Amino acid sequence: MTVIAFLGAGSVVFTRELLADILSFDELRGVTLALHDIDPERLETAELIARQTASQLGATPTITADLDRRTALEGADFVINAIQVGMYPATVRDFQIPAKYGLRQTIADTLGVGGIFRALRTFPVLDGIAADMRAICPDAWLLNYTNPMAMNVAYLGAIAPDLNVAGLCHSVFWTVHDLGELLGIPHEEIDYTGAGVNHQAWLLRFEHRGESLYPRLDALLDQDLQLRRRVRMDMYRRLGYFPTETSEHSSEYVPWYLHHDAEIDRLRIPVGDYLRISAQNVDDYHATRRGLLAGEPLDLTRDATEYAPQVIHSMVTGTPRRIHANVINSGLITNLPPAYAVEVPCLVDGAGLRPEPVGDLPPQCAALNRAFVSVGELTVRAALDGDPRMVRQAAMVDPNTAATLTVDAIWDLCDELTAAHGDLLPASLRG
Repeated sequence: MTVIAFLGAGSVVFTRELLADILSFDELRGVTLALHDIDPERLETAELIARQTASQLGATPTITADLDRRTALEGADFVINAIQVGMYPATVRDFQIPAKYGLRQTIADTLGVGGIFRALRTFPVLDGIAADMRAICPDAWLLNYTNPMAMNVAYLGAIAPDLNVAGLCHSVFWTVHDLGELLGIPHEEIDYTGAGVNHQAWLLRFEHRGESLYPRLDALLDQDLQLRRRVRMDMYRRLGYFPTETSEHSSEYVPWYLHHDAEIDRLRIPVGDYLRISAQNVDDYHATRRGLLAGEPLDLTRDATEYAPQVIHSMVTGTPRRIHANVINSGLITNLPPAYAVEVPCLVDGAGLRPEPVGDLPPQCAALNRAFVSVGELTVRAALDGDPRMVRQAAMVDPNTAATLTVDAIWDLCDELTAAHGDLLPASLRG
């Protein structure tokens, strides 16, 4: 019997989607779903979702719900990590405090001061997860969805290199899907390869029936002025390869846009957008809970299957699939630093998950990625060494932060965020 543990199961909308995908596979309809969250109400809601989803799909999983993580991990073959340490209040702090200093962010969960401090809040919990998995389910696959993806996977690679870890993100898939819609080509007819770092990978191959689709995208951009008014389109036109995360995300990973009022207007950048998204997520949670308690059915319609259910199905049944995942760079991308996390194509089947070597990225893409990676490397090292100065140094080399603030302001901002997040951060970094 396959056992799937969900950590952070109280992320109910995401949990609902994953469960619907898992239980839609005939071979997975009788799995054990071990739900865990530290919030009793959210855990109860997740259990209600699991039971309602199973009922609507006619599946017969065994469902457990535990506030104790170690209990949830017992016998696990797969561990899906979707925790958010600090939840909405911490996200608000990550936006409001930097905004006082004049620093603009859009999503703040991957890079920049928002990404740095989200990582530092998450690392202590990852320490506990890794220790528990070593003791209870050492052969299980940890499928991480929690951001900042690259920093989290790199940190796990440093503290638990013996664990099976893959970071899963839908950004490459949806980039290709949405470009296909723009060009009028079904996703399944597009051949593509993405590689780089999570939220800043690049479409190295983007083809239809053996022909590159980039000339067709170029022609569309030449005709459509409004389409050019997006960050990703602007980056693509200048760099020659399409970045695989939204314009909102991409704008805060480079030094070019967010500190210019004219660029924000030209490229229609929604500053602070994740605050709106996070507030909507809270509203969605409450609406879902009310509907469940009222006996209403769940909306289980899905546009595509998430990666974690595909990975689980492939490993359980031996069905081969090619996905994009985040793993430690062990010679996979040769002009990015080793030992950090990279996003590359991977083959998944009954033997596990095997990354495909990519070689060198185009030099301009690697140059941007190296700046991105430097922030994450310093953040991970700050936590490993317990060095508060390195937290500030990570912020100093962040492209958007460095383009906006003086070094004194960066130092002061990090001091204020450290105080605001308090004991969510490692004790060694609060000094």
